[in-house]
Amino acid sequence: MPLSEQEQRLLEEMERSLYQNDSDFVARVTRRQGRPTYTSITIGVLGALAGVAIVILGLVMRQPLIGIVGFVVMLAGVLFALRPGMGAPKPSARAPRTPSSGGSRGPASGGSSNGGSFMDRMNERWDKRNDPNQ
Repeated sequence: MPLSEQEQRLLEEMERSLYQNDSDFVARVTRRQGRPTYTSITIGVLGALAGVAIVILGLVMRQPLIGIVGFVVMLAGVLFALRPGMGAPKPSARAPRTPSSGGSRGPASGGSSNGGSFMDRMNERWDKRNDPNQ
């Protein structure tokens, strides 16, 4: 069921308010925390393979407890492989906290160089469409 005009305007207003008032939160949510390192991927894959081997061993020996342990080892290996690298800087360390500039961000914020981010451009188009005075 599509949103009504009033609900859409309210949602857009809430989104603009979020971008204007809590830019640190938006930066934390949209920016990637860090990449997994090759070492963690290698250890994680080896752990996952060991977990599969333990699960198969549990099936062959008909011991469900060994299979469960193998599944836990396999899951831990996958999670270890996907975790961000330990040396990755936190987003707050990369982007110093600055006061909000009324919702308009420059081209250095990750958008294209001709008008800010995608959401800023979409908000501007929405405002122009709905405001006959512009």
